[in-house]
Amino acid sequence: MRAMRRIAWLLPCLTAAVLVGCGGHVLPEIHSEADRLSTARRLYAEREYAGAIELLKTYTESAGGSADVDDAIYLLGACYLGTHDWALAAVEFERLLKDYPESDSSAAASFRLGQAYYGQSRRADFDQEYTLKAVEQWQSYLTSYPNHWLQGGARGKIHEARTRLARKLVATGNLYLKLKLPQPARVYFQRALDEYGDTELRPRVELGLALVDARQGKRDQAIAGLREIESRYPSLPVAKDAVRERRRLERHKS
Repeated sequence: MRAMRRIAWLLPCLTAAVLVGCGGHVLPEIHSEADRLSTARRLYAEREYAGAIELLKTYTESAGGSADVDDAIYLLGACYLGTHDWALAAVEFERLLKDYPESDSSAAASFRLGQAYYGQSRRADFDQEYTLKAVEQWQSYLTSYPNHWLQGGARGKIHEARTRLARKLVATGNLYLKLKLPQPARVYFQRALDEYGDTELRPRVELGLALVDARQGKRDQAIAGLREIESRYPSLPVAKDAVRERRRLERHKS
């Protein structure tokens, strides 16, 4: 009897769980495709992404000829961004840009595709394939949609991504320095200077090049470079590192 009472108590809860979407919303009855899309939009606005995704997947699969299918695809991609399903978001934004290039949502989709790529990028000490893809995508967006309202956001994200790429090159250069391989280190530091010299990593790049000079026996050139870092970036921690390295070189010189 106790077991039967427990089952009777659980049945309403189980029924409610079936009817309730992830996030606690009871999904209303859907009477039309237009109703499905409007409900998905409301759920997206409420950040109930899981419920919106289920509705939008059905809509985009069954409403191929609808005038609003491009908006639904964009919204589905945006929902995937909200759940951090970066790869699935990229699939939807790529689909929109390929199949509906004239859509009113194409500009925003181009920007969001960069977000989807960037979300798949790894930390600076790993391969940066998706960081590069994100930068290329945002640059394409800037060129293709010069008057779109997300232009400022794209420039900011490009700077952030390029800083990550610079950090990767600097980290690799420093690794070669630790391995006492100055020439490969110079290649990476010089590339960081040439390609990302406008980022905040520039002081570290200049320090790396000065240390390469020191390692290759160019002591006077290295000391001059370190002095330049001290005077150019007096308030940054890199200046203290430059002072320490310069004094070490000067002691050995005397």
